[in-house]
Amino acid sequence: MGRGAILFDFGGTLDSDGLCWKDRFYPIYLRQGLNASSEDFSKAFYDTDDHLPFRYRLEGLGLEETLRLHVRSVLTVLAPKNMDLTERIVQPFLYESRDSFRKAKPILERLKARYPLGIVSNFYGNLESILEGEGLRSFFTVIADSSKVGFLKPAPEIFLYAMNRIGAGPAQTWMIGDSLRRDMKGAETLGLSHVWLRANRDDETPPCCDQGKVVNSLEEVEFCLGSPALA
Repeated sequence: MGRGAILFDFGGTLDSDGLCWKDRFYPIYLRQGLNASSEDFSKAFYDTDDHLPFRYRLEGLGLEETLRLHVRSVLTVLAPKNMDLTERIVQPFLYESRDSFRKAKPILERLKARYPLGIVSNFYGNLESILEGEGLRSFFTVIADSSKVGFLKPAPEIFLYAMNRIGAGPAQTWMIGDSLRRDMKGAETLGLSHVWLRANRDDETPPCCDQGKVVNSLEEVEFCLGSPALA
């Protein structure tokens, strides 16, 4: 059924070597003087994550504007008198993300020459416009944004949506992501080959299963693709 395909997660995978947004954001907030425990921050962060598409009209917004709304929502809960911290939190996060995009582009260029690529992401409905704005959209045949597709990873439907549009079956498809629960478990359930992008080289957490591969940077992904699934 055609040649193999590669699906990527977005947040924590293309914009960072294995660190999710919450874990990237928290140290930045702390450096700006936010006095919040990890538990309180997590609660405010996930409340924002869950409700951002309902609080704001995000369609067409790029990454910087989306981050700004996200930070303002978190600050509204944790430090409503310190909204002036918004840009001091947004800009370092944006810089780090764009540095990761810069490093990812030549890798994506090489992979695109060999396989169709897609993104499967739990996102806010404006991922396509973010990719356009960051010069990444042209690398991907399909963008499966959960808010558009109607299913969240690890539900099989969001992976199947992407594979159907690429024209590849599970046995031919790789999933690259930073989340064991969402990316790896979802891929494993459908029989996709899968690579866990793990941020901490000293992390001894085992991969999701015996078939799961582990890398510590996006650059290492290319060396994992010698499987028959992509032959």
